Amino acid sequence: MDRRADQVSGSPTAAPRPLALVVAALTALACLAAPAPEARAATNQFRGVNWAVLGDNFSTTALVPQGLSRSDSNATVRAKANALYDDLAGTLGVNTVRLPVNTHTVADTTWWNAYRGAVDAATARGFKVILAYWEDGAASGGRITNTSAWNSMWATVVGAYSSNGGVYFEPMNEPHGYTSAQWRDVAAGWLATHSAAPPGRVLIGGTGYSQDLRDVCDDSRFGSTLLSFHHYAFFYEAMTYDAFRGHIQTRLGNCASRAVATEFGAPMSTGLDYGNAGSTDNFVRHIRAMAQVMRDNGMGGTYWPALGGKPTGNLGYDSYSLYALSGSGTDLNLSVRNASGADRLRYAWGDGSAPPTSYYRVDARHSGKSMDVQQPNTDNGARVGQYAYGGNPWQQWQFQDAGGGHWRIISRHSGRCLDVVSASTADGAELVQYTCGTGTNQEFQMVASGSYFQLKARHSGKCVDVPSSSTSDGAVLKQYPCNGGANQQWSRTAVTG
Repeated sequence: MDRRADQVSGSPTAAPRPLALVVAALTALACLAAPAPEARAATNQFRGVNWAVLGDNFSTTALVPQGLSRSDSNATVRAKANALYDDLAGTLGVNTVRLPVNTHTVADTTWWNAYRGAVDAATARGFKVILAYWEDGAASGGRITNTSAWNSMWATVVGAYSSNGGVYFEPMNEPHGYTSAQWRDVAAGWLATHSAAPPGRVLIGGTGYSQDLRDVCDDSRFGSTLLSFHHYAFFYEAMTYDAFRGHIQTRLGNCASRAVATEFGAPMSTGLDYGNAGSTDNFVRHIRAMAQVMRDNGMGGTYWPALGGKPTGNLGYDSYSLYALSGSGTDLNLSVRNASGADRLRYAWGDGSAPPTSYYRVDARHSGKSMDVQQPNTDNGARVGQYAYGGNPWQQWQFQDAGGGHWRIISRHSGRCLDVVSASTADGAELVQYTCGTGTNQEFQMVASGSYFQLKARHSGKCVDVPSSSTSDGAVLKQYPCNGGANQQWSRTAVTG
């Protein structure tokens, strides 16, 4: 997925290739002689994520997903992959991973043999794997760079995995450089050339950026295949939740039952609450609508991305990435960046009646201690400080979208909001809990600071601070001008139960 501002639904026009037209004609005749049965099973068996290269998968070299190294052996790749798959399965119930391939990845025999460890580790544990071709460099404009090399690559890949029922083949990711007719001929040619690939394990992308399935759905040459569908908020103008739902459903055509949402995503690093049905944030509306359409149609999907992708600004990672990676060597670990986003993904796959409310412990960087309602009690005006985390509800907080990039931070034990006392704008004003209202002294902006964030009060522009960088239990939180100190930096970790 290339997250460029100029992505639209149209695609450039190019002359059809004579060979592709001949193959298409032969394939059409074969279809007339023996019509293929349509695949009509729902696809929610695909509970997946994308594991991508950090820097995105458009590359003129071999693809090395985040966490792997080009020097890794097959055994090392398998060990790393298993460590990540353990966490993906444990946190989300993931059973599918979408992995990129390009011609350079497969042509480098040493790396291809090592990279196969990620595929084999997945299928050995019962995961499904979708191997998707990324054009060899974004400058290729959504077209296959070298058709001969592409077919050679796929011959190797299909030859290795056609008999493995857990591996699926996606001939091309986002074929936006082709007109609809051209792309359908290319895809039909792929099916004819790589006939060892069972059609029921092939995903044909929609037209444009794989964002419209209608033409592919209506083409009888693909009646036995699955279909790959992408949808992002940034593809289109801002919409209401209902408008997004209608838009997504329309572009699925009559083939939602054969569709896998192989890419969709939104920022997971900014604290958006994807459980908030009343949110006016366009990303929240989009993800909620996408999840509902998937659930309504029994569709599976692979979120973009779990890891990797195009780094956002100076973050060093893709803000859409659902997981943060830690550890070294083969001891790799994943942690969810946004629990409400993870909950919405589970909901899309059919889990539960609605995602539960998400709560977090909020820890000061300098002390490692947690934001805590003191004493504790449920009274208005109770002070908020830091204290060693004990798993108590007065140390757990809900982040509720207040609009405009601000949040109300609500105590789990009292239901009251974090509040700058008396709406003071003075340095040293204390943080307390108080009945939630509409005051801007109860609204805070999460300002990213590396992998931490500052909490900036909307009414004063000042930051929540542990005075004098105290590491003592019971230190009362106050507001002071934002300065980037570790005593003004916070992290949050989702809690369960």
